[in-house]
Amino acid sequence: MSGREHGHDPLPPHGAQVLVQPSRTHDLRTPELPSDELEVVPGFERENLQGWIPQLASEADIRAVIEKAFDYRGDVTITRKNQDKGGSEITGYLFDRRIGPTLGNSVVRLILASSTERPQIPYSEIAAIAFTGRDTAAGKSYEAWVKKYWEKRAKGEKNISIEPEALE
Repeated sequence: MSGREHGHDPLPPHGAQVLVQPSRTHDLRTPELPSDELEVVPGFERENLQGWIPQLASEADIRAVIEKAFDYRGDVTITRKNQDKGGSEITGYLFDRRIGPTLGNSVVRLILASSTERPQIPYSEIAAIAFTGRDTAAGKSYEAWVKKYWEKRAKGEKNISIEPEALE
């Protein structure tokens, strides 16, 4: 069934009488506010975490920093408490975290740059996290692209296309 069959069409069919006026909230022809004002969503400023080495003093600190590392678009270096588990430091992209009720039941998973393995590290084994890699998403917002586009257009460039920048 279409929206019209369910009564969602604000315009009556030709020749039909409107018995009940559509409510103000459903009448798309006369919005209360201009559409530009309705579509404004407050943005947010991305934190610059590159090079940050936070202190992990409590369980809450560990969980909060891991959430930031999960949202970070660069490599992180994790220092383990137990050095007998294959080295004290491991560097890679934190692509997954599994949150459990305790630090021992929670794990992070990394993609290593040097190999295809995906090691799992329990939160309880993490002594430190350093944001060592370049944040590949920094400065690549839609607003930044639009600004570059208009700068190129103002210079008179033609055939301006959307091309990704090289990561390195």
